[in-house]
Amino acid sequence: MQTVQLGSEGLTVSRQGLGCMGMSEFYGQGDDSESIATIHRALELGVNFLDTADMYGPFTNERLVGKAIADRRDGVVIATKFGNARGENGERLGVRGDPEYVRQACEASLERLGVDHVDLYYQHRVDPKTPIEDTVGAMAELVEQGKVRYLGLSEASPQTVRRAAAVHPISALQTEYSLWAREPEEEVLPTVRELGIGFVPYSPLGRGFLTGTIRSLDQLADDDFRRSQPRFQGENFAHNIAIVEAIDGLAAEKDATAAQIALAWVHAQGEDIVPIPGTKRRAYLEQNVGALDVELTEDEIESLESAGSAVGDRYADMSPIDA
Repeated sequence: MQTVQLGSEGLTVSRQGLGCMGMSEFYGQGDDSESIATIHRALELGVNFLDTADMYGPFTNERLVGKAIADRRDGVVIATKFGNARGENGERLGVRGDPEYVRQACEASLERLGVDHVDLYYQHRVDPKTPIEDTVGAMAELVEQGKVRYLGLSEASPQTVRRAAAVHPISALQTEYSLWAREPEEEVLPTVRELGIGFVPYSPLGRGFLTGTIRSLDQLADDDFRRSQPRFQGENFAHNIAIVEAIDGLAAEKDATAAQIALAWVHAQGEDIVPIPGTKRRAYLEQNVGALDVELTEDEIESLESAGSAVGDRYADMSPIDA
């Protein structure tokens, strides 16, 4: 497994990471035993960059990741997040970035993960009520205390990223990016590259849509959050299938899976981009890692991109996104 520098501050991670969110929430019923086996298999394959957050579960995903890595901490780069406040029963309590909350959230994450430091600590969403300088200032204190090694932001606008980087170096920006979510190309990617910040795409498989396995909402569990997302609805769904068909066609030509083609496209955008496809099953993990062996020509990349952009908002409620 190739390793790359994420940002310019010294953080080294595997060329591809593993998103752990779906192991605990949002994508139907999980299986902790299989999830832990999936994390262990990822580490065996050299995938050392694990992504979680306090709000996943809520609060259970960090415990799951902590359990999985308890006897192999030295070989893992742990990324977790704070900011999307939730209650014990899952209720959503808004976005918080005030310094006191930053400190509280970090202590709670360290306890759940069972570690003495987090390698990469993200603000999950930007708090419109708290100046980013105050939030990042509190995060910087965590670095000084040795509780956090590197700082990141998630779904932050270029303007916010610049203000944050003026307070403390930012190693990574995480946002959605894939063949059907190419919005970051206009302003976000140029900004982070100018500032020496690594880019971490989440949902690089379009929440599973780009794998070609979802042809109807009936295939999704009743509690699967994708049922309520605009890009999976009605005419949007039918339109977006065209992107999947382009991926399927190229996959057949190259003797690869659609997921591998979609991930290979993300990797082709630059070595400063480290996607974190999520899965809770070893079989899909191994398939995703196989994408690193798929090389796309310029003509193939152009063919994929000519399939068009997805229609429909990325989320049913885009209000938490920093614009």
